[in-house]
Amino acid sequence: MTGRLLPQDIRGRSCVLQWLMFQMGGIGPMMGQANVFFRYYPEKIQPAIDRYQGECRRLFEVLDGRLRDNEFLAGDYSIADIANWAWVRTHRWSGIGIDELPHLRRWLEQLRARPAVQKGINAPPSALERDACDDEARKFVEEARRMVETGQFRRIGN
Repeated sequence: MTGRLLPQDIRGRSCVLQWLMFQMGGIGPMMGQANVFFRYYPEKIQPAIDRYQGECRRLFEVLDGRLRDNEFLAGDYSIADIANWAWVRTHRWSGIGIDELPHLRRWLEQLRARPAVQKGINAPPSALERDACDDEARKFVEEARRMVETGQFRRIGN
């Protein structure tokens, strides 16, 4: 183990794991539900949309507070940043604004600018930027909605 994304020392490791659990128990599940109800579910159930978008917003405020005094979530760049960023970056796709969260916005852009993150965004290659609002995005939504409704999945490659 290199310790580059998960520190070897007990304090650093504990801090990274806490923010990783924040993603696993909060950001991931809430963003997943916000995505499904806002973007894919065939009926618009506004109380569900409001509930999940509201909880995501609250969790984003927690992240913004942490990032006020920290460049990254757990000191140095870590797996906690990677895991949280992967969900938070889709905030527009989920209908969640972050205009009033300057530290979160800074962190999103800072991570997006990293060469390895850029490489990861494009794997597998996709012509569709997930927060786009054009015909390609609508086509993607319709295909995903059909998959959600029927329990289908998409094969990548062969």
